[in-house]
Formats: sequence, structure tokens, C-alpha cells
Amino acid sequence: MKRIEKIKILILDDEKQFTEELSGFFNDSEYESFEANTAAEGLKILSSKTIDLLILDVRLPGVNGLDILKDVKLQYPAMEVIIISAHGDMDTVIKAMRLGAFDYLRKPFRFIDIQIAIERTQKYLHMQRKLKQMEERNSLISKTLEQKIDRQFIGVSPAILEVFELAVTAANYPDANVLITGESGTGKENIARIIHYSSSRKDHIFCAVNSSAITDSLLESEFFGHKKGSFTGAINDKMGFFEVCNQGTLFLDEIADMPFNLQAKILRATEEKVITRVGDTNDIQTDFRIVSATNHDIYKRIHDNKFRLDLLHRLNTLHIHIPALRERPEDIRPLLDHFVEKYSSRFNKPNLHVTKEVYDVLYKYEFPGNVRELKNMAERAIILCKGNSLGLADFRVKSDTTKEVHASDEIVDLKKQEIKMVRKALQKCGYNQKEAADILGITRDALIRKMKKYSIVVSKGED
Repeated sequence: MKRIEKIKILILDDEKQFTEELSGFFNDSEYESFEANTAAEGLKILSSKTIDLLILDVRLPGVNGLDILKDVKLQYPAMEVIIISAHGDMDTVIKAMRLGAFDYLRKPFRFIDIQIAIERTQKYLHMQRKLKQMEERNSLISKTLEQKIDRQFIGVSPAILEVFELAVTAANYPDANVLITGESGTGKENIARIIHYSSSRKDHIFCAVNSSAITDSLLESEFFGHKKGSFTGAINDKMGFFEVCNQGTLFLDEIADMPFNLQAKILRATEEKVITRVGDTNDIQTDFRIVSATNHDIYKRIHDNKFRLDLLHRLNTLHIHIPALRERPEDIRPLLDHFVEKYSSRFNKPNLHVTKEVYDVLYKYEFPGNVRELKNMAERAIILCKGNSLGLADFRVKSDTTKEVHASDEIVDLKKQEIKMVRKALQKCGYNQKEAADILGITRDALIRKMKKYSIVVSKGED
């Protein structure tokens, strides 16, 4: 993994014992520190080193710390400054904040106090985001990184290989927006991550947002950010998703469920790459790519006046459709083998063997929850298995939920099959939606959406 540089801290205080103690604490942590006991020493270090954070005493020999604060914020505007003093008063605090100090601590303070203050700085948060991004990328991209293949991208069918080729093509055009469609559980976010981490935007943020999970009252603030005091509860300036994803990728999941009143503003932002925070009048230029996903028939949503056609055209520069798992049964075995290897290692149950009967039954299963359901099946089976063999008893697949596949079979009504599966799952667990979702291998939110989609109304009086 690429090394993340340490945050560089300069401690400027006239008490040598204090700077030595604080420097020792920083050097034992994930920081690199420098000490200065006079203004001249401090300015010399600032001119020769790239300092991320200055810890500055207000009272220094022959100079006012606030004057130093004013000068360094002019010369090094990106540098964070924490003011410290043993003789602090409210006027000093106010002046320091107005001059650009990030925080103010009164001596004596505990190491934990300065640690908390540092962790609130933008520089620290930026470093943490970079580290998380790199860890995430390494957890998602396999050893064949140069081929840009995701660990969860498992499959041999022509259909899924075509999906992968389209994802690689999309990665080569980092400014093109992409729409990914497919049923719940097919791996839409996985494909979005492959596109991002295989593109020139890979060193910047990948931010995944559930478009249907944000409350109406917070919609604009979450996407566009806000200025301090712009509404009740806005106690600080806040960056929205568009700013956070500058030079990166914003993944909008469940895009078809986005509230209609937000769609026009999203359209403008994607067209102009200019946003304005709530409560502000200044425009902010930002460069991001949008990858969106939905499991809905988005054209039906447009027909029902629930989604804007012009926004679809903006988001749908490239379209990738992921087929359901039942449409590519040849991928079932490699996927199951992958999940068994993964969870047997995690749960310390090595050398597990899957019987032929399991594969035979799963080939005939409809998989309403798609790859996510198969993954949950494998995890549950390994947790519950007693020996070294995984058989049918370890998989919750009933014979009446499978079908033989013959060329002469009459076409199955997938909608009726899905309704049947949902109702059976609900009945089996006493209409507990969470348990029913687990049985189907989908989330509770996905189950509720299916119930709404098919107008499934059940009551506990049903058999």
C-alpha cells in the first residue's frame, strides 16, 4: 500500500519543557513534530518545511502571537493553527478565530485535548479520508491490480464479462457519467468502484450516497453543503457531496428514488460543475464524475412524472446493465467457490467441500436476491456446518423454489415468481420483514421496495 505521509506539526512556545513534552507525545503518535521557542526559530522552520499544523502560544518574547497568526495565515492559508495560552480571555479567543485559528486551548491541557483538536482539523480529516480510500481500494482490487479486476468481480459468463469490458471502457473516459441498472443484489456498486479505481480519478474520493435515504430537510445541505448559521443547527461550515468528491467520483445509488424537487438542482450541478452552499452567495467550482445506479424501470418513473428525462440524459452518457444471476447460471459455481473460500478462511473452517447436489440445486434456483443472496447463503452455511462438507442441509433452498431448465419449458413469469418468493419468505418467518429479507438475501429496504412495487399486502391471518 502506498505510504500516507505523516501530518507535520510545529510547536511554537517559549517554554522549552512544554515543547519537548508535546513533541515527544506527537512523535510517539502518527505525527511528525518540530519545536521552536522563539518567533524567529518558528518562522525559519515554516520557510524550510511544509507544515500542516501550527500550535502557537499567544504570548511570546517580544511579539504578540496573534500578529504571528495573522502573518502565517496570509503566507500559508492552507495551514491549520491552534492557539494556546495560560492567560486566555474571551477577547483573545474571538480575535484568534477571526484571524483564522482553527481552535483555542487553555493551558494546562491534557494530551487527549490536543489530540481531539487535531482530529477536528481539515488536514487530519483529509489524511484519514486518503488512508480510508487507499485501504478500501486495496480491499476491493485483487492481486491482479494491473488488470483492474475487483475481488468481488467473479464470473465466466459472456454476459458478465461484457459488463466488465464496459466498466473498463467507462474507466478510460473519466468525465463521462455512467448509469448502472440491474436488480437488487447484482453488484452495481461493485461495478461503480471498478470504474472509479480503474480511472484517472482513482487517487481521489469515491463517495457512495443512497439517494432515497436522505430526508427532505437535509437534501440541499447534504449535496451542496451549507454556511454556518444558514439554518438552525448549522453550527459550522459544511462541505456537501459535490465538494467532497472534487476530482473524484460521486456514486448515487437508488437514483430513481431521488426526490423530484432535488433533481433540477442536481441537473444544474452536473452540467455546470458549479455549486453554491446553502446560505451562501459564492459559487464553488468542482470537478466530479457521477456514476448512478437503479433497480427500477427508470423510463416508467419518467412516464409517471417521478424522474426528469433531461436528468436521465445527463446521467446516461454510458449505460451498463448487469444481468440477474438467474440469467447467467454458469457464474453460480465460481461465485459460490469464491464465497466459500472467503468465509471458511474468516471463520477458521479450512478445507470445506461443497457437494455436487448443492451445485445442482442452486443451478435451478431463481435467486431473487441475486449475488448478494448467494453470498449470504454461503456465509450462513459455513457458520452452521458441522463437518468438512457443505451439503443441501446447510443451504436453505427448498425444492418448490427451484425449477428444471429445459429448452421446451414455458417462459416463467418472473414477476409472479418474485411475488411468490416474497410472500413465502414473509409467511415463513411470521411476517417479520427483517427475517424475511435475510431469507431472501436482500436488505429490509429492498424487501419493502419490492412489496410496494408489486403491491404486496400481507396480513398475519394469511396461510
